[in-house]
Amino acid sequence: MILPIVGYGDPVLKKKAGEIDKSYPNLTELIENMWESMYNANGVGLAAPQIGKPIRLFIIDASPFEDEQDELKDFKKVFINAQVLEETGEEWLFNEGCLSFPDLREDVSRKPKIRMRYQDENFETREEEFDGIAARIIQHEYDHIDGVVFVDRISPLKRRLIKNKLTSIVKGAVNPSYKMKFAQRK
Repeated sequence: MILPIVGYGDPVLKKKAGEIDKSYPNLTELIENMWESMYNANGVGLAAPQIGKPIRLFIIDASPFEDEQDELKDFKKVFINAQVLEETGEEWLFNEGCLSFPDLREDVSRKPKIRMRYQDENFETREEEFDGIAARIIQHEYDHIDGVVFVDRISPLKRRLIKNKLTSIVKGAVNPSYKMKFAQRK
């Protein structure tokens, strides 16, 4: 089932999400719905807060970037209760977008390598290192479960310059190609 993506301005996007365990109701169905919703919106990542669930769950499919990094072919993962253990390297800028911010892209600076501990969809604990675009997508989605959105990572001047675009998103005065739920338009 395709779920609506929560737009910027909804308080769930600024809330630190809570951990879950195997008993979380209908988790398998929720993950399937998240995949369907993400692909419907042409995204490469989706965090549970973006569908209104304040839980530490996100998914990524970095395979659209396989032309830039061969190892991203079939790179599809579920992250539950993720923790960033380490971020290393010299920060690099990359133009990011976000399904909760339709038609908005900004350059965001992030470290190129991360080490993470997380549970997969079977609640098996994993510790892995990621780099490049995969690390960037993971960091972007990880921010969502910590109540951070990508515009929090741009300069105050840039935020002032896009203030009207942000206000339009809050009011629901945008027309994305996917189903959304806006803070001021029920």
